[in-house]
Amino acid sequence: MANFFSKLFGKGKSEFPGVPKEAVQHALDGVIERAGFKLEAIVDETAEGFAVNFLGDDGVLVTGREGVLLDSFQIFVKRMLQNKFPDQKIDVHVDCDGFMEASAQDLRDLAEKLKSHVLEKGTPSYVRALPPRERKVVHRYLAEDTRVKSQSVGEGFCKKIKITSSRQDENFV
Repeated sequence: MANFFSKLFGKGKSEFPGVPKEAVQHALDGVIERAGFKLEAIVDETAEGFAVNFLGDDGVLVTGREGVLLDSFQIFVKRMLQNKFPDQKIDVHVDCDGFMEASAQDLRDLAEKLKSHVLEKGTPSYVRALPPRERKVVHRYLAEDTRVKSQSVGEGFCKKIKITSSRQDENFV
């Protein structure tokens, strides 16, 4: 495994930048170059950490399969930052041409539809199995309405979300 990372980041630790923003840019440029992607990673600082946006001809590869590769890039960069800068809490958001925001909006629309069903019928609704990033979007959206509650159900990486009326709990108390 050390051989793999030395190929990505260079052989010596001294070659790795000591500033988080430069380290993120260096790591992503290394992956892009070695993978042969026709992409550019633009790293911007935000109040919470960094926002990375990929631009280029291979954007469709990065956003394909519901953005799994974008998720992988995000996990990769977060782990690299945790390893290289353990004393700092740095948040990273990765996107490609607005894909993540469009995906999040689709999830909020689905959550709204299911929330309406729960409030009208009084029966629970379920959102299909989702990875953590997508579940977080749904849970945060539903948390804004006190009439419903949500919880992840299932085992493993991808879990379903159960949406129920908050009033159901009052009947059992």
